[in-house]
This record gives sequence, structure tokens and C-alpha cells, in this order.
Amino acid sequence: MTELDSLQCACCSPVLKKLSDRLSGLGRRHFLTATAATLASAGLPVTVRSQPSGSTGKVVFRQARLFDGKSSSLRDNVQVIVEGTKITAIDAANNPPPAGATVIDCGGRVVMPGLIDAHWHALFAALPAAVLTTADPGYIFSAATAEAERTLLRGFTTIRDVGGPTFSFKQAIDDGLIAGPRIYPSGAMITSSGGHGDLRMLSELPRTTGQLSTVEKLGGAMIVDSVGEIQMRTREQLMQGASQIKVVAGGGVSSPRSPLDMTTFSEAELHAAVGVARDWNTYVTMHAYAPHTIQRAIAAGAACIEHAHLMDDETARLMADKQVWLSTQPFLSADDAVPLTGPSRDRLLQVIAGTNSVYTLARKHGIKTAWGSDMLFSPAITARQGVMLTHLARWYSNAEILKMATSTNAELLALSNLRNPYPGRLGIVEPGALADLLLVDGNPLEDIRLIETPAKNLRVIMKNGRIHKNTLGS
Repeated sequence: MTELDSLQCACCSPVLKKLSDRLSGLGRRHFLTATAATLASAGLPVTVRSQPSGSTGKVVFRQARLFDGKSSSLRDNVQVIVEGTKITAIDAANNPPPAGATVIDCGGRVVMPGLIDAHWHALFAALPAAVLTTADPGYIFSAATAEAERTLLRGFTTIRDVGGPTFSFKQAIDDGLIAGPRIYPSGAMITSSGGHGDLRMLSELPRTTGQLSTVEKLGGAMIVDSVGEIQMRTREQLMQGASQIKVVAGGGVSSPRSPLDMTTFSEAELHAAVGVARDWNTYVTMHAYAPHTIQRAIAAGAACIEHAHLMDDETARLMADKQVWLSTQPFLSADDAVPLTGPSRDRLLQVIAGTNSVYTLARKHGIKTAWGSDMLFSPAITARQGVMLTHLARWYSNAEILKMATSTNAELLALSNLRNPYPGRLGIVEPGALADLLLVDGNPLEDIRLIETPAKNLRVIMKNGRIHKNTLGS
């Protein structure tokens, strides 16, 4: 098996072991220092960290057509008024703008909410395997910083990170040190010995009690094998600021020793993690493909299932009856992933073969469905983030796609309840909502593929009331 066999998912690749070896000396707590040093070496000010991440001024999007994130049609000739970090008014009368406001003449273009990706790995998206295994840690973090800005400039103003040491990275974005999307962090994914995410070499077995593997030291995954351990590691992620918990309930595509049909934890172990999350007033999302794995996760109280490409009709009906969310990805071909060989490629083909089924079942049973891209380990692949969204056109109308990537995904994020790092309404354009806005050159309700070329078609990108891109001027 080659290193490329393991590059489908950030949470499960043996390349992370080599990456962890390189990063272990740096550590999560040193990320901000490393980033500041990188900026300083480039001649950029590091004092920006103390600046607020949102705008304090007033911005008016004038003469706009509005997609509000919930409707299936546009409202013509309206003004969207932003003050500070929030939308304060939708004005259909086109009253004079507030004094001192920055006015953006939309010229009939479409204003819509910022896009939300419900399955992303912010720290492991940018670099290919050969670079990750040889580069200086400062360069790796710099690449993640650059990718965060590219993610934002693709129109994704919010992501849910479902596995990775992103707590300090999120802080750097929130504090204005670097540009990037809002991050709902899970922290380390919780897996078992031999499960999806256990990246140890066979030479490291048997495990030494109390000794962490390199991926655990990095914060990419935590390996647990008892009710007590899963409770402890879940609590640790929540202590660090996790907005939700990611538990690996079954096998994965690129894990060298965890086939898709395997089930990782007992129901009692899964239930223990759910209990801790509930005590912290948030939820658990569980990685699972096979029907029996999904059913066990649901029985244990999972609020959301990640992937589920192999589920059957009975399992889909159960998900709908229990009102469990589905967060899945429309993998249509090998072009949607980095090159894979051997068992990993076989599993990827299983997932691709199951993509039509998972969406067909979701529609048939009315399952609450979120969209995520799960793009990893290649800047060429991550650049297809918008393409992954437009793949949904095989099953959904353009309006349904846009609603899924805005207001529907925002509903999933809101399950984090009191652990929500961004209290406020996302994914919609209405008074009181957080000011994450895109100005699209064209009508995505008519041509969803406009999202595929953000450099050309996204003329203005605003996050938290701050304009990150404006090719129109004011």
C-alpha cells in the first residue's frame, strides 16, 4: 500500500502520522506564535490580532435581488443594510442610506447568505502528501492559513470542522489575525483501537498504557477502548472549546485496517460519549457507512450521521423516524478525491456507488440532510469545493441546493446549543442575522454552476460585517 492509499479523509490517513511527527515539537498551543512569526517575516503587522474581527461601520447593498436562504425565489430591487456585525434591515422602499454608510451598488445582482460547509478539515486541506511529510511545520501552518483565506474567497463563510486541532486556528481567525471562515470545531475525533483514525503502525502494538501516539499528541484523533476513556477524551475536547463531538462509529475509505463494514464501538461506549455531550449542552455526530453501524449510532443517541453511503431503506426510515440528521457528500467519481489505490480505492468506489442511493433514500424518507464536501490533502481538490456543492443538482433543484448550503446547514450548526461559538442566526438574510453575505454576478437560482467559479462570479464577500472581497467598489 502506498501513501496515496490514505489520503481521502483527514481523520484517517497514515500520512498524518508522519505529519504528526513533524508537528509534535511545535504543538497546538504554539500555533498562534508560529503564525505571527510567519506574518512578521513577510513584513505584515501582527498587531492585527487585537483588532475586532467584525465591522463596526454601516454598509448598504443597494439595488439588489435577494435570495434570503429560505425562499425558492428572489425579491427584486431591495436594499440590505448592515450595521456592525449584523443585518439590520431589508428595505424594499429603497430609502436613502444611513448617514456615513458605505454603499455598494449591486446593479441587480443577487445578494445571498454566505455558504456553509458542514464537513471540512481546516488544518489538513491544503498540502499534498509529499509536502506534508517533508515541509517545515511553520510552512504547513502557513499553508493552512492560505487555504483558510481561499476557502473564504470561495464564498464559504462558515465550516464545521469534523476532526483536527483547530482550536487555536479558529481563535486566530476570530481575533482577526488571519482571514478565514467561521469554524465550528470538533477537536480530535474519538476512535477506538484499530478504528478509522487509529494511525499507529503495527510495530507500535501493543499499546503502552498512558502513552499517547503521535496523532493523539497532535490532536487529530484520540484512541479509546472503554466507557471511561471515551468519556474522558470527550470531556477534554469540550474543555478546549469543541462545539460538537465527532465519534468514529465505523470504518473508513482510506484507513488501511478499517473496512467500511466494521463497527468501532459498543452501544454502551457510544452512549457514554452522547451522555457527556448532552451534559455539556451539545451533540455528537458519528462517522458511519454501514446500516448496522448507523443503527447502533442512532440507538446510542447520535444527533447526526456523517456519510452513510451504504445505508438501506430500513435504516433510512429509522433515521427519519428518530429525526436524526444526515451529513453526507455527493462523491460522483474518482475526480472528487485524491488518487487512491488498493483497498482504499475499492472502498472509494463503494462510496461512489452508494452516493445515488443515499440521496435517493434521504429524499424518499424526508431525512434532514446537510451538505459537506470533505475535500482533503490537495489544493486542486479543495478548489473543487463549489463543484461538490453543484453535484447536488442530480437530486435537488437549484433553490434546494442553495437552501441546504445556507439555512439548512445553519440549523445543523445550531444543534451545538450552548456550545455555539457564534450565537446568532447564520445562513439567512433577514434583520438580526449575522452579516455573512455574498454578491453573485448572475442568478444562481437559474444557474447553480456560478458557484463553481467564485473568483469570477462572487463580486463581494462579507463575513461578520467585514468586507473581504469587493470587485465593484463602493
